[in-house]
Amino acid sequence: MKAYVFPGQGAQFTGMGLDLYEKSPIAQELFEKANSILGFSITDVMFEGSADELKQTKVTQPAIFLHSVILAKVLGEEFKPDMVAGHSLGELSALVANGVLSFENGLTLVSKRALAMQKACEAQESTMAAVLGLEDAVVEETCNAIDGVVVAANYNCPGQLVISGEIEAINKACEVLKEKGAKRALVLPVGGAFHSPLMEPAREELAKAIEETTFNTPNCPVYQNVAAKAITDPNEIKENLIAQLTAPVKWTQCVQAMIADGATEVIEVGPGKVLQGLMRKIDRSVAASGASFGEE
Repeated sequence: MKAYVFPGQGAQFTGMGLDLYEKSPIAQELFEKANSILGFSITDVMFEGSADELKQTKVTQPAIFLHSVILAKVLGEEFKPDMVAGHSLGELSALVANGVLSFENGLTLVSKRALAMQKACEAQESTMAAVLGLEDAVVEETCNAIDGVVVAANYNCPGQLVISGEIEAINKACEVLKEKGAKRALVLPVGGAFHSPLMEPAREELAKAIEETTFNTPNCPVYQNVAAKAITDPNEIKENLIAQLTAPVKWTQCVQAMIADGATEVIEVGPGKVLQGLMRKIDRSVAASGASFGEE
């Protein structure tokens, strides 16, 4: 069984999607439609923008979404998922890929999500840190014992957990985690505390937009970040997507659940190879590769 997975923020690069645009009329049409939906030329930034321009929140999330979703669409008959999952932002790409959301609705939600998250970041200074080489339980216990907001946010693979919260609480947690034997506890260059209670204003804003959007019955199960199991009910998918902004990304658990349910091949669709790398750390016995189109 084939599991298709979709990357989240951080996978962007200058020139992303240009090969698709040049080689595929379908891709060209969808990129132009995206420019019109967003009200600015995101293709200019994706194809020619600097790393700094691509880092703008209003650009980053739609750019990664577009690269992933358009690649899935140009694969045509070759794209036949038995199950899908996406890391954080990638969950919205996965929901377009399995027919729950239309391309237009997916892009609109991604854009609203990006702007709502940006606003929440500006309202309160906060950050995230990557913790390497400790058991999840040790990291969770440490976070619980620290004053202030600091929580486990991304379960990326065994021995790699990202924590999220207030700057002071994150710094304190990093100190304690190093004392407890973490190989690294490194503050990340991100704009805010994603997947933590500090994203509550963004969750409320996005909830309204999600409630007003049509969610169709999927053509294959989605393994959502919040639930880490196969979901096919559109209302449940909606609730999990709303919860996702303030809840942890259970990526390790999602991948393990897909394998337990019969996935024999995991294919990453979108920019970069981050999820393929994580896959090898979660379960080396399952083949992991990237989807490609044309002569790549």
